[in-house]
Amino acid sequence: MLGPLLLPLLCFLSTASAGKLLVIPMEGSHWLSMKGVLAELSKRGHEIVVLAPDNKILINSSDVYDLKTYPVPIKKEEMEALIRSFGQRCFSEEPFLIRLWNTLRDFRNSATLFESTCRSLLYNEEMMKYVQDSKFDAVFTDPFNPCGQIVAVHFSIPSVFFMRGVPCNIDIQAAQSPDPPSYVPRMFSLLTDHMTFSQRVKNFLIFLSESFSCSFAFSPFEELASEFLHRPMTMTQLLSHGSVWLKRGDFIFDYPTPVMPNMVFIGGINCGLKKALTE
Repeated sequence: MLGPLLLPLLCFLSTASAGKLLVIPMEGSHWLSMKGVLAELSKRGHEIVVLAPDNKILINSSDVYDLKTYPVPIKKEEMEALIRSFGQRCFSEEPFLIRLWNTLRDFRNSATLFESTCRSLLYNEEMMKYVQDSKFDAVFTDPFNPCGQIVAVHFSIPSVFFMRGVPCNIDIQAAQSPDPPSYVPRMFSLLTDHMTFSQRVKNFLIFLSESFSCSFAFSPFEELASEFLHRPMTMTQLLSHGSVWLKRGDFIFDYPTPVMPNMVFIGGINCGLKKALTE
């Protein structure tokens, strides 16, 4: 009996409505992958605002979003040198311990620079008032640079993570997903999901060292988050507030691991333009 009465009413209901999205991106290749997603979101009617430092390198103006910049003390040349150093490290064939230490040192140096940039945003009263008054529906950010997540937690705005991964599996732990070190290969270990007993021991020792190594690498952000949010805050606690995790990976290049329902794998999202390979 109710069916004929409800059907006309359903015709007036829309399946979804456009929202207001605040984007706090990370520079470099992270931004290049995110930029294409913003274009698609804009086509669907979403209003998009991108906050970026004035020393931006690849983040530029566009018709699909409104770009707002804020002043930072770090020069553009310093940021370019930092990004180039990352590319050189990717092709390093040094022994594991040396490669791990150099990577941690690079993370620490980059975290110090990004922390300075983030501090400039958080303590910019004009920009923070704009965020508060704009009533954004969500924050779209890359948690590798957790500045966007600090803003989301401060204003109690739901956050959507667009990411490849976070060192020490902090993203996995923050989402409360199972992370057994006997089965899930650790970053930089060069191990697979099929390990011998000795390899499992090595993997477990790397797992034990991560609490120190990532605390060393991310401590600038943890201190800033604790100071700004007025309560102790670790990276894991900060990222645990994430609502949806869009992970630029899949189980073709990455080994299978347990995941949570709010983790969505979008591997290959930046491979939309298919071109024939040359001979």
